[in-house]
Amino acid sequence: MSPELDVAVIGAGVAGLTTAHELRRAGLEVRVFEEQPYVGGRMHSFRHDGYVLDEGAEQISERGYRATWELLTRLSVPDHHVPRIGKAIGVWRAGRAHAGVADPVALLSGAALSPRARLDLVRFLAWTALHHRGFDGDHPERTPAGPATVARFARRYHRDVHDYLLQPVAGCFFGWDTARSAAAPLISLMNDVGPVSGWRTYHDGMDLLARRLADGLDVALGTPVHEVVEDGDGVRLHGPGGTVTARAAVLCVPAPIAARLHGKAPEDEQAFLTACTFTPTLKVSCLLDRPLAPVSHKPLYALLTPDAVDDVLSGIIVDHAKHPGRAPAGKGLLTLMADPRRIPELRGTPDAETADRLVRAATRYIPGLDTARRRHFVHAFRHGLPEVTPEALHHRPRFMARPPRPVEYAGDWVMLRPASEAAVRSGALAASRVLSRLRPSPASRTPRPAVAAPRSDACETA
Repeated sequence: MSPELDVAVIGAGVAGLTTAHELRRAGLEVRVFEEQPYVGGRMHSFRHDGYVLDEGAEQISERGYRATWELLTRLSVPDHHVPRIGKAIGVWRAGRAHAGVADPVALLSGAALSPRARLDLVRFLAWTALHHRGFDGDHPERTPAGPATVARFARRYHRDVHDYLLQPVAGCFFGWDTARSAAAPLISLMNDVGPVSGWRTYHDGMDLLARRLADGLDVALGTPVHEVVEDGDGVRLHGPGGTVTARAAVLCVPAPIAARLHGKAPEDEQAFLTACTFTPTLKVSCLLDRPLAPVSHKPLYALLTPDAVDDVLSGIIVDHAKHPGRAPAGKGLLTLMADPRRIPELRGTPDAETADRLVRAATRYIPGLDTARRRHFVHAFRHGLPEVTPEALHHRPRFMARPPRPVEYAGDWVMLRPASEAAVRSGALAASRVLSRLRPSPASRTPRPAVAAPRSDACETA
């Protein structure tokens, strides 16, 4: 029997949609299977009564997102649809917000660091500048930081560098436990994205890229896939609606789900799939009757609440400061990020109780929040962000050197970089690997993908 499709893509997040977009441009027949009734995955945005709620990712950057910007240009997304945020990030210490995180001004202002720690921040920045060529986002396992965890790496500096910089950044934006997650990817990402002054958002929700990619693609929403089986040179997909056959499949889902779907993955894939653990994320969107924000001498769009001062929250995003279109005129929108240490217990409680607990904690930083809240929504992802452990770094080279096969993978976890840029780059890489097996038909006038794929050994030999 002839396969029904050239390629089946499982997952309509940014990685899956990028993969499908590239393969469709190359002339292949592609269908995307998505369990949810919407596209975007962890970059989905929810709209309610004039508010735009980002359920997952919060921003991109002018730097370090080359493949994303190339894709936006190809999709004809104008620059003003990806505006600068233009506000600072603060960290809470000693009863107030200290602005300047991820900004050169921290060397002068301190950004919650003590004078002694500020000197060590200079040492840290000098060390990263000296070794910046060694931090390659495509090869996070090959860095001067080695396999050290964030906590272990930070021991060479004043304690404040960990407690009021590295831990709050890792905990709020990635949901990481610094005793488990590796320092190399964090340092590489901080180097790549540059100061917060160059950080941007999508003007109509963080799912803008996903929605634009989905236009023109064959996307089957509300269509789960329960198993993917290699069948000779092709694959079979099993789901509630029956079986679909294809010449290839790309699993664009978190690694634990990919491992479950492809239960008979080859041995050189299984070790990395097993090592790629994820941290859960949970946050509460608070729709306010007025715009509130933490008190600070500089306007903030994010306030980090370190483990050293808070065990309920990891941070607060001021969405109406991130972009005014996130809330109706005269209203406010805040996102309360749960501390990863509390998520397991919070996921088992009713949404109203979860929201009340986070609001009570946040009122410490934003007085009046309890009375300004008019409605809330709880967003939780069991597989929020790749954890990037030393074990995953160890197994990645063999995974990346595997030969192209009927079942491929894409997602930020493939790059061990918890960012949407990694999803785009992994999608381009997966497409190039598929095309090395399934050459486009002669009738296709479109060359292989133009989005920048990572410089990996697998890609170079494809």
